[in-house]
Amino acid sequence: MSETAKKQLKQQLWNIANELRGKMNADEFRVYILGFIFYKYLSEKMEVYANELLEADNIKYVDLQDNETIEYVMSEAVKNIGFALNSDELFSNVSTKGQGNEFILDDLPKIFKNIEQSTLGTASQDDFDGLFYDVDLTDKKLGNTAQQRNDLIAKILVHLDKIEFNIEDNENDILGDAYEYLIGQFASGAGKKAGEFYTPQEVSIVLAKIVTMGKNKLKSVYDPTCGSGSLLLRVAKEVTEVGDFYGQELNRTTYNLARMNMIMHDVNYSQFDIKQEDTLEEPQHLDKRFEAIVANPPFSQKWEANDLKLTDNRFSQYGKLAPKTKADFAFIQHMIYQLDENGVMAVVVPHGTLFRGASEGIIRQYLIKNRNYLDAVIGLPANIFYGTSIPTAILVFKKCRENADDVFFIDASQEFGKATNQSYLRDEDISKIITTLKERKNIDKFSYVAKLTEIEENGYNLNIPRYVDTFEEEALIDLAKVSEKLKAVDIEITDINSDIAMVCDELGIVKPF
Repeated sequence: MSETAKKQLKQQLWNIANELRGKMNADEFRVYILGFIFYKYLSEKMEVYANELLEADNIKYVDLQDNETIEYVMSEAVKNIGFALNSDELFSNVSTKGQGNEFILDDLPKIFKNIEQSTLGTASQDDFDGLFYDVDLTDKKLGNTAQQRNDLIAKILVHLDKIEFNIEDNENDILGDAYEYLIGQFASGAGKKAGEFYTPQEVSIVLAKIVTMGKNKLKSVYDPTCGSGSLLLRVAKEVTEVGDFYGQELNRTTYNLARMNMIMHDVNYSQFDIKQEDTLEEPQHLDKRFEAIVANPPFSQKWEANDLKLTDNRFSQYGKLAPKTKADFAFIQHMIYQLDENGVMAVVVPHGTLFRGASEGIIRQYLIKNRNYLDAVIGLPANIFYGTSIPTAILVFKKCRENADDVFFIDASQEFGKATNQSYLRDEDISKIITTLKERKNIDKFSYVAKLTEIEENGYNLNIPRYVDTFEEEALIDLAKVSEKLKAVDIEITDINSDIAMVCDELGIVKPF
């Protein structure tokens, strides 16, 4: 598919979302449009798989009448693609009913439930359980009456049915990219809430390139605050193969979106494990260690920092807990615990994490002095995250560091483009950050290799201006020239006042001075 065709697909889907949004805001409507796109994807995937299975019999799945054969096809589908749909439950059939003004509002919840139930007792059950929970077709924002809601849903399905997904052509993950584009578009319109589920794509690219640097394959990648799963999927684009994807997400709607996103990107159900729980309170993968960890945790979130946490292996060795009102280091400690010995971890943090004292200062010192895990600090521009304008940084951690006697600092805070109210990293900005990190050299006003002794002298304060000098000398002012200009201005004012006085005399009016 050409780049033009890819852009057209993205635009078509976004146009449908905008046209049919009605009274809902972007954050609310995304559940419906993304849910129905996902349903269409599952239908087409089922149909493609079933048709391949029936190819020798020269029959299409939609034409299949024999119940025994249908049961066989559905059973094989569950084993191989993780779920099953009966032929009369396919998206195209339901859309046709809607186009013919039939009432489909009762059919859809049953179909969604059947998709989930087709996985019961199988390896894919956890990945499909409750997946359509948030697609509430009784919501009155879709219409005050059942008929109004039915008409709107039918219109959405008919619009989507006109778009060719071509899922049998997996080249370049076209549909997955379009789905990701929609998630980003909804995030940009959702304001503060967007931070719950989406990391701007260019930041994701930087994080992904950091944890995959020098690697073609990864055994595993993990995101403890995975949101929509975008970061995990971005990592996969930087290597030829990722063995397994792991994630955890607290928000149920976002958790469902993450699982849909994985499946839409053709990640097999056996390769991903996304859980819904509070990562700090109920961690779900503590028995595992990961080769790559990426995260954009919620900034300075409150958490239960009670003394019992000091017996938790994730936090016990530090002697102090992150403050109750700022869980930034609690997330870092959790990720450090799960990082493999040969792994790389890249996490986004607010700037306060770099220099705040008290317990945070003690934890920061322990990570640098006692463990020597901190590898790099990268300052990002302000206003690049949805819902907040605060400046942020990326911290890079490794348990086995190649550069054991220093920490590398990059100040990329002034390297960005501007789009309306949002800043963003351009391709050249991303390239400069990654190239500089690879080369690990001092660049005037941009990067600096700080020895551990220097960091110790600074009290383990990581505030970037302490290491990367970005001071610009102001140009010298020639006071003699300024004086001459002021004299010239005085003469000009005198001449103007004289002209005004003449005009006032001619008109017989009082002078204004």
